[in-house]
Amino acid sequence: MAAANTQPVAASRAVEARKRRQREEEVLVWPDLVFIEFISAVLFTVLIVALAVLVDAVLLDRANTAVTPNPSKAPWYFLNLQELLLHMHPALAGVIVPTIALIALGAIPYWDNTAEGQGEWLSTPRAWLNLKVGAVVGAIGTLVLIFFDDAQHAKLWEKVTGTDWPIPALRNARAIQNEIPWPKSWTKVPLGDKLIRTDLLGLPKISLNINIPGLIVEQIIPVTMMVGLPVLLSLVAWKTKVAQTKRDHMILQFSGFIAVYVTLTIVGTFFRGAGMALVPYTIFAEK
Repeated sequence: MAAANTQPVAASRAVEARKRRQREEEVLVWPDLVFIEFISAVLFTVLIVALAVLVDAVLLDRANTAVTPNPSKAPWYFLNLQELLLHMHPALAGVIVPTIALIALGAIPYWDNTAEGQGEWLSTPRAWLNLKVGAVVGAIGTLVLIFFDDAQHAKLWEKVTGTDWPIPALRNARAIQNEIPWPKSWTKVPLGDKLIRTDLLGLPKISLNINIPGLIVEQIIPVTMMVGLPVLLSLVAWKTKVAQTKRDHMILQFSGFIAVYVTLTIVGTFFRGAGMALVPYTIFAEK
């Protein structure tokens, strides 16, 4: 009887000890978090002021609305999207891809819904490996695709051998549309005027025509690359036991996404010159 009475007491003491230990391990907003944020804000402010005073911003001349600069570039945080515009349909690069990317990023917590390791950076045993693999594959894969679409492989072949590139249709993605002898009926496939009846609104009729080679180059190939390559990466990582859990795959894909984002931004900022040619470029004027 006495042993039975001591069990609830011991259990309650264990619960209280656990609650007290969890309380001691908490990090309070004040002073722990707010104090660190305040010190960081002061340091960054001092650094920015010092840079503003000591370093001259050697920018281009004052903007002239009558003259369009060449190249005309978006703000740096949109240069990754501007880079995508060179490789696919504008609606796909400017609207659909960013929307799907934001939806996919927001869906990560719903896909990786395990409670273990919540709030911890790189909590799984293979997290660092997946981060490195995703970052390397994302950066190198993006560069390879950019170089291919700019025909760098064909230019290198012609420079080394002194002969023309032997496969004109594989010079770049656009060559698939221009160099292959597509049937003329494929370049303008009419869909009729009954799908979108703009004439009912008093507007001119819209003639819907599809250019199948352009559809393949500007939409089908980019979508296949953007969807198929991440899926292939996860499959290879799963087969090689690099990524085994949902969190492993999310770390792999997210690090790859960040690497692609950064690579596109760097290329768009420093390697797109006049006419958006792939050459070294700087936003600073030469003295």
